[in-house]
Amino acid sequence: MTVPVDKSADGAPGEFSLGWTVLLAALLGVTCGASPIPFNLIAFTVEPLSAEFGWSRTEIIFPATIYGLIASFLAPLFGWMADRFGVRPVALWSLFAFGIALAAIALTPTSNDQTTLYTYYGLWIIIGLVGIGSTPVTWSRAINLWFFKHRGLALGILLLGTSIAALIVPKIAVWAIAEYGWRNMFAIMALLPLLVALPVAYFLFRDPTAAERPRAIGDADGKLTGMTLSQTVRGYRFHIMWISIAIVAGCYAGAFINMPTILADKGLSAQTAASVMGVLGIGILVGRLLTGALLDRFWQGFVAFPLLCLPAITCVILLGDDVSFMMAAVAAFFLGFAAGAESDLIAYLAGRYFGMLHYGKIYGSLYMPFGIASALSSILYAYVRDVTGSYDTILIVAFFGFIIGGGLLLLLGRYPDNFDAAPERTIDALPSIA
Repeated sequence: MTVPVDKSADGAPGEFSLGWTVLLAALLGVTCGASPIPFNLIAFTVEPLSAEFGWSRTEIIFPATIYGLIASFLAPLFGWMADRFGVRPVALWSLFAFGIALAAIALTPTSNDQTTLYTYYGLWIIIGLVGIGSTPVTWSRAINLWFFKHRGLALGILLLGTSIAALIVPKIAVWAIAEYGWRNMFAIMALLPLLVALPVAYFLFRDPTAAERPRAIGDADGKLTGMTLSQTVRGYRFHIMWISIAIVAGCYAGAFINMPTILADKGLSAQTAASVMGVLGIGILVGRLLTGALLDRFWQGFVAFPLLCLPAITCVILLGDDVSFMMAAVAAFFLGFAAGAESDLIAYLAGRYFGMLHYGKIYGSLYMPFGIASALSSILYAYVRDVTGSYDTILIVAFFGFIIGGGLLLLLGRYPDNFDAAPERTIDALPSIA
């Protein structure tokens, strides 16, 4: 990674000079955390699980719904913990627990009965209970505290983790399943959080001190300011964001998770689908960086609406009866590009419109519609396919959803100039990995 060298107007070290090591650690945390890994690998378990147990697509994709719903309802709690105890202990403990829980799926029984299915679901429940702290719910709070002038770009770099995961996880999953079976694939995937992200985060990741924070996120004494959660939910902006996020996530997640099976219906092989998912990852990467850079220069509405309309084109392409690799790659790129925009926006808008004092709780509350809609979307797409024999009906609905969801963000108005809130509280103690 090329680290921008910047200085503030008074010659003091700039945001990237102070915070690039933390950003690097957080990037790896997002890449190897519970946000991208489950959703990038589960579609590749459809064929082996169906062959071994005879489960339907809906039953096999259902763990994504289980995980997503549990994680979504726990997001405000983990956000509150990050506000109260600091990001570092919450993120590191959750990353460790996620890795252990992911590896435990390898212990799924071999018997072909309902007990096996329920055990499999139970292991995914554990991932939902412990994993949400290893997602951008926590990592983004730290980045918002280290960056303000370059916040959009920094968040874009942070959330490149999901695009990196989209590039590498499908290929690792396909290789591991072919060589070692689907059970061992989960154990292999667990090495990413346990042996890659956790050691780096242990040494490099931390909250900034008051002196290291950008002046713009605090008051005259350098203390954090911002709206409380109760203040945000009484305003119209929170509800517009909530509805927009729910609509776009509901349209996006099902298309993303089911993309390999959508492409299989078009006659493309699993290896080709993995390559297409790699293109989707590139789209997320480009979307992250471009969206972040644009958010630092322009009002979010001018950035968000056109970018969130791109996956409508994806829906049109996937409605075709005969989709070539090139067309599938274009569809995946547009879908990924918009995903990069949406995830950046949740973190960026929460900080800009509501401040940083209670960011964790507010972001967690805005993550709820993202997680809930994503979870329901994945199984809805699979259910429509099981019932109708095609994804066309849900793709038509998604076409309109992307346009409406993006358009709602045009109603948010200008960013607040300041916040009238109580000064921050001292961070309490929590058992630390340090």
